[in-house]
Parts: sequence; C-alpha cells; structure tokens
Amino acid sequence: MTSNEALNTESQPSSPSDPTDANTSPEAPTDTEGLIFKAVGIVRGEVNFSDDSHASVTINQKQYPLFYSRSRPALTGLRQEIEKTGISTYRLIVYPKVTHFPNRNQSHQLSFQLVAFDVGRDSTGVFNELEDNQFKLSGLWQFIPVCRPPCISIFRNFTPKLLKYVHKMDTPAKKVRTLKASHLPVFWKDAPVKPFRFNPKGDKDQGLPPFVQIKAVFIPERDAFEFLELLASPQEESPKFLKARKEDKAQVLKSARKKAPKKSKSKIKSRKSKKSKVGPNPQKKS
Repeated sequence: MTSNEALNTESQPSSPSDPTDANTSPEAPTDTEGLIFKAVGIVRGEVNFSDDSHASVTINQKQYPLFYSRSRPALTGLRQEIEKTGISTYRLIVYPKVTHFPNRNQSHQLSFQLVAFDVGRDSTGVFNELEDNQFKLSGLWQFIPVCRPPCISIFRNFTPKLLKYVHKMDTPAKKVRTLKASHLPVFWKDAPVKPFRFNPKGDKDQGLPPFVQIKAVFIPERDAFEFLELLASPQEESPKFLKARKEDKAQVLKSARKKAPKKSKSKIKSRKSKKSKVGPNPQKKS
C-alpha cells in the first residue's frame, strides 16, 4: 500500500480528543475552509509480531504498540514482508495515539496506528515530505488537566457522513470511543501564540484555543513531540469538528465505576480482630 493510497482512505487518526460533546465546534469562517485536524508522521523502527498477532515497533530502544484501524491490509502486508525477507526494520507512516490518565503524576502512554510501510520503493507523498520521526500536527494548542506540558489536540473532522454514523450508534460507549481525540504533548519554546488554559473558576467567555499547524519531531525519551517548523500562521478559529457529548462521557464513566472491583474488607476485619486481642478477654461470671 503506497502512502498516497493510505492517506486517501483516512485523512486523520481514527480516534482523535477528550470526548465531551457530540456536537460540532462553533461555526468556522470561510478562511478555515480546507483546514483539517491531522496528526501523521514517519517513524523508523524494528517491527515485531507476537503469537497472538499483536504488533509493536521499537524506536530508539523503546517499544510501542502498533495497531491498525481501517488499514489492516497494511499490517498484514507488513507481516508478510517480514516473513518473506527476514528484514524487520522499516519506515512507517503512522498516526500517533496518546492515552492520558486522571492522575497527572502517572505518565501518558503512546502507541501508533499503522497507515503504510516503505520497502525502499516509495519516495512519494509523506515518505518524501518527512524525515524519520518527523510529524505534521494540526490541531488545538492548549493545556489539558491531565498533562503537564501543553498539547496539540487532534479532534475528529466534521463530515455529515460521520455525524450520521455516530447518531446511529446504540450506546454512549461506542460514541465516546469513536469520537475520542488524541492530545499530543508538544514542547514548543517561544511559540507565537500561548497555549489556551481554561480556568474553571473564571468567566464563561475565556476565548478559544488557537488552531496551529506545525512540523514536529518525535522524542522517544520523553514520549512527546518537539516543535521544528511552523507550517502556517496560527488561526483564531478552528475547522469544524465532532466530539462526544458530556452526558455520554459521564454515563461511560459511571458504568466503568460500577464494573470496577470493590475493595476487600478482609484487611479491615483483620485489624479489628487484632485490636480485640489486646489485653485479657473479660470472663463471664457464672
């Protein structure tokens, strides 16, 4: 599968930002036409397949999950290529995926969605535009509560087809999963615009995050990205996008809490029993 074919089938990550409102963003003015949310890049690494068909890619001695969404033929073709040639190191076109956790002290986890791979014959499209570990990122420049460095948030681009597809889903969990975004930590010194930081105690009208388009390099040592080049001037307005409704997200979280195993009371009982053994037991009078 060539880079151009792969990018025509899916122009953005399949699960791009914080799921919280299955509505579109504010109406975008005409000067945002043609802009899209996007996170795509090149990594070079050693690909490994486990017995259960799970794949990973090792970059600078760090291993990351490698998965497919709509591009299963690419992953299947890559496995066949490795089995045929015995060569396991390739240049890959990937979408980055980041999982953040409620505890800010718990480090985020990074994985990559495979789009296409290069066997040395493809010098067109993204393979030609980017060097190893370089990415094009287009999204909202902002802080999120669960990440210390600011992020570029990649949401699902609005299309009537996607909106109709989401409305047909029968559970909030499916909607939240489909409309989930990727918040990519980016170190960007002397950025021309400040990352937006929402103040929960501030006024309702605090403005909106700027939409930025940059080239960045992936830093495995930090599981984050670092600014390289500005691809276009920052925009005050963003392209239209979709995100999950707050009500759907709340329902998913509520269901997850119900399914979580309850804490055992055995330790509490053991402490009580130890306490009762302190000192002689009173004897009943006959």
